[in-house]
Amino acid sequence: MQKSLLLAAACVVALSCQNAWAQENVTSPDLLTFAAGVLPQSVQTGPSDLRTGAEQAISMIDGNPGLFGLTPKPATEGDAIEIVYSLPALTRFDRFAVPDIRETPSPFQTFAKFIEVSGAANSVDGPFVLLARTELSAHTEKGHITELTLTADQPEVLFVKIRLSGGVDVQKEKTFLEFSELIGNGEQRTSGLSTGFEGVWKGRGVNMELAQEGPSVIGCYDRKSMLSGTVEGNVLRALGEDAAGIPSQFILIAGADGALRGLRSTNGAPFKPYDGDATSAEPVCLTPEPPKLGCGSILHGIGFGFDSDVIRPESTPILNTLFAGLGEDRSAMIEIIGHSSSEGSADYNRDLSQRRASAVVAALVQRGLNASALSASGHGEDEPIASNADEAGRSLNRRVEVRCSS
Repeated sequence: MQKSLLLAAACVVALSCQNAWAQENVTSPDLLTFAAGVLPQSVQTGPSDLRTGAEQAISMIDGNPGLFGLTPKPATEGDAIEIVYSLPALTRFDRFAVPDIRETPSPFQTFAKFIEVSGAANSVDGPFVLLARTELSAHTEKGHITELTLTADQPEVLFVKIRLSGGVDVQKEKTFLEFSELIGNGEQRTSGLSTGFEGVWKGRGVNMELAQEGPSVIGCYDRKSMLSGTVEGNVLRALGEDAAGIPSQFILIAGADGALRGLRSTNGAPFKPYDGDATSAEPVCLTPEPPKLGCGSILHGIGFGFDSDVIRPESTPILNTLFAGLGEDRSAMIEIIGHSSSEGSADYNRDLSQRRASAVVAALVQRGLNASALSASGHGEDEPIASNADEAGRSLNRRVEVRCSS
């Protein structure tokens, strides 16, 4: 561990650093993911129109290090891509990194070469200050990471701008650029619970109705398929199923403009953008019963410290709502089940999920539920409900289930 920390310090002052760090050497969460509430605000390319848009902006922060096409149209010398993201709360970063810089065996494609990260505290329009920059080069093996060179001052920011230009191995005048993802670790202030998941949204392939009561949300999509979920900060994670039993998972953010921005995976397929605009239409498929939590609930809104079983203070609303719902139930036994994503060893994840389930039980007992009626169990990574290939799926797999019996 000491060797890893010394290596980290060396990477900060060097131009770049390539290594294959294990997950246990990361001591803070990746705060630059859509699943963590980061939302693309603008995408600009120039001087050429490279057709980079929201799909590419989300791919850069999806937690999946696989290569993706950054520019649907080929770039020429002098072209650059700038993407501005909003964060859910003021954030101070202490690390930026790019994993798996690899070259596609084609003279018409190459990985972006120059990257700059800037931040702003007050407005999506800036002023922005430089946070980090690096000249990228291809890794010799899969799984390596290049650390970006941080500037001396790392202020708290609410907006992050990424600028990419050039290519690692440009062989043609016009070349498609590729990228993997940008990792951003650090510390973030607490964000308030969003109350924007109430209404009707429509868009291309989007027809959704939602009703919200505190952290609990119910809704329907595709006109008649039902879903339910919980809100953590500004992010709604929801699970749905159509009449044929085909499941869908959603990661949704209600934007300041009222639009619904999100990702959807159906029947295990990769997550795809799922965006809709708010409409004035009346709901047609929602029941009048307000959403509530209790027996049978799957909870994604109980937050824990990074790699910890300590419940974060902002989880108080969902714990209070769960306590109220369980208090109304007459079930004799209530089992709280913890689930994890697949980072780390299976044994460690099972132990962590057990400790987290026990922490939820303790919180419910503290609020007044009968301890003899409650039990905790940890299932670790054994029962995923989504892919562990990206952070959207991993964030859905990290959950707490409530099972009751008479």
